[in-house]
Amino acid sequence: HPRAPPPPPLLPSFDLEGFADTLRSAPPRSIIVLCGAGISVSAGIPDFRSPGTGLYDNLQKYDLPSPQAIFELSYFRERPDAFYTLAKEMWPDNFIPTPTHHFIALLHHKGMLRRCFSQNIDSLEAAAGLPHSMVIAAHGNFDSCTCIDTGAEVPVEEVRRAVAVGRDGADGWQALQERHGGLVKPNIVFFGEQLPARFFEAMGDDLPEAQALIIMGTSLKVQPFASLVGRVSRRCPRLLINRELVGTPDPMLANLGLVDGRAILHGDEMNNRDAFHRGDCDEAVRHLAALLGWDEELEERIRTHKTGPPAGIGSSNHQTGPPAGI
Repeated sequence: HPRAPPPPPLLPSFDLEGFADTLRSAPPRSIIVLCGAGISVSAGIPDFRSPGTGLYDNLQKYDLPSPQAIFELSYFRERPDAFYTLAKEMWPDNFIPTPTHHFIALLHHKGMLRRCFSQNIDSLEAAAGLPHSMVIAAHGNFDSCTCIDTGAEVPVEEVRRAVAVGRDGADGWQALQERHGGLVKPNIVFFGEQLPARFFEAMGDDLPEAQALIIMGTSLKVQPFASLVGRVSRRCPRLLINRELVGTPDPMLANLGLVDGRAILHGDEMNNRDAFHRGDCDEAVRHLAALLGWDEELEERIRTHKTGPPAGIGSSNHQTGPPAGI
């Protein structure tokens, strides 16, 4: 069957310039950002999966059955020191936010951001100044900590100190375990654990209201996060910033002459709303900020950022649930 003609375009062009036009006229609190590990690459966060990296090498002594085992509760109970080694290296106060994190915070500062959904566990959204209420961390993060046996919340600073000290001593993680009646971990979602309830609530509340969607640094392969791109209105323009085009339609549907309106259709003759910028997230947001006349504000935020614990480190406010995942 011949395909129907494409609907009228919602963007003047399917690139950063075209999408900038949409952002200029977006109503207050109507932009949603979806982001993954690609926005944190330039922060220097170590990749525990890549041979040759210091963190990967440090973890070899624990005989991990697979790299993923470090995020399994059964392995954590058996060899807690493996996860604590990872947590010590990845604790958010070891890193500073990237220009992309600052761009998302700038969207909020300008009253345009409705919500940021993040797959990252690094808490760098908060470090850039994004309030916890604005971040939905699909895979949890370091903003709060819990005893896995009692379910009780444990102050983040106490856990941070124990992770830094190591196994032994009055401030070490074995003493922490004894004090709280079980092992304690940041609220990162381990394999087999449920995603935060807040993720599902916001998915239903926020995405249908979006007037513009920005997707950055994600493979769109991990569900249910990947499904978020299809939960906005069919009249919501979408921008993908990534090193490669992802989220594209199933070829089987195309062969049948069908169009998956949820898929990213950039490059497809039926596309009327999907812009794509191939490349580095930091470079892209700087370009986007310049198109919007925000470049000086963005650079000022980056320049004046002070290193140190993100907002919420040491706070017992667990209101936002676990933030992002590796």
